Amino acid sequence: MDRVDAIVAGAGVVGLAVARALARRGREVLILEREEQFGTITSSRNSEVIHAGFYYPPGSLKERLCIEGRERLYAYCAAHGIAHRRCGKLVAAFAGDDVADLRALFDKGGAIGVELEWLDGARASALEPAIRCEAAIHSPSTGILDSHGLMLSLLGEAEDRGAVLARETAAHAVTLRDGRWAVEAGGIEVACDIFVNACGLGAQALAARIEPLDAALVPPLHYAKGSYFAYQGKVPFSRLVYPLPVPGSLGTHLALDLAGQARFGPDIEWVPAIDYHVDPARHAAFAQSARRIWPALDPEKLVPAYAGVRPKLVGPGEPLGDFVLQGEADHGLPGLMNLFGIESPGLTSSLAIAEEVCRRLGLAS
Repeated sequence: MDRVDAIVAGAGVVGLAVARALARRGREVLILEREEQFGTITSSRNSEVIHAGFYYPPGSLKERLCIEGRERLYAYCAAHGIAHRRCGKLVAAFAGDDVADLRALFDKGGAIGVELEWLDGARASALEPAIRCEAAIHSPSTGILDSHGLMLSLLGEAEDRGAVLARETAAHAVTLRDGRWAVEAGGIEVACDIFVNACGLGAQALAARIEPLDAALVPPLHYAKGSYFAYQGKVPFSRLVYPLPVPGSLGTHLALDLAGQARFGPDIEWVPAIDYHVDPARHAAFAQSARRIWPALDPEKLVPAYAGVRPKLVGPGEPLGDFVLQGEADHGLPGLMNLFGIESPGLTSSLAIAEEVCRRLGLAS
């Protein structure tokens, strides 16, 4: 049986970050990816936003790893030439009834040290003349980046230190034998001391094939689909603009890419299975949400773009879920890390998640 030090299943941004962190610590790493290319699922179906970290439940992993990850990510992008821009964003209250909730979000962010500025409607319009709102939070540390460029760099660093990416190769069975993990993939078995399940939407399915992991420790998976509509024309915005969060989502917002092109999304739709089709019938709802942000928007220029599916651990109407980084302290099995519920802000948190995984595996930096 072939042997490596570590196997990472899943080559999205988090899996690649973990593989890089392990390789930088001198581990021989094999990365398994069932798709033809890395980063083609959740990691390529988002807003490419670097979040500031003020939305998430106090004391949660999402809060801590987003704030830590944001600073790591900006530094990494600057050091490695990854295209990015600290463009900032506004979170706006478009009706008077929303101002109290906006103030609560502002106070929460300030309490954990996130740089935020309170704006009345006039000052918000001074920053972004096309917006009309009652009040807004200005988050100057929010940004955007080239997520593919980031993943390419993470993979390149890992490969420079000996890591190998096996495309179109899924982990079919993972079994603990004599203190090591035997991983069946691509028709062969490979032994390793460390196995990291970073499969995102497929993490629960893979965990169910890990022996002898207790099935009761595998959390439920809920699919929360988010669609985007692109705007075919110039937009008079230099910052991202968000509404207040809604249950399960940060809300349908104005996102910008590095070329200045705009899209609106994601909305939230609880679905029974993974589905990336953008229904043109959602146009009316998107136009309504978009015109709250930009009253002068031409709805005829809104066109279906793409969709993603969030791997949520809680369903509609339930309290907000957190990242789950499940290690030996949780399941009693040496060298095994299961990563569940890695949705937004997973991209922002990716480098911090990788360091936390290594810490929980007892690997020094």
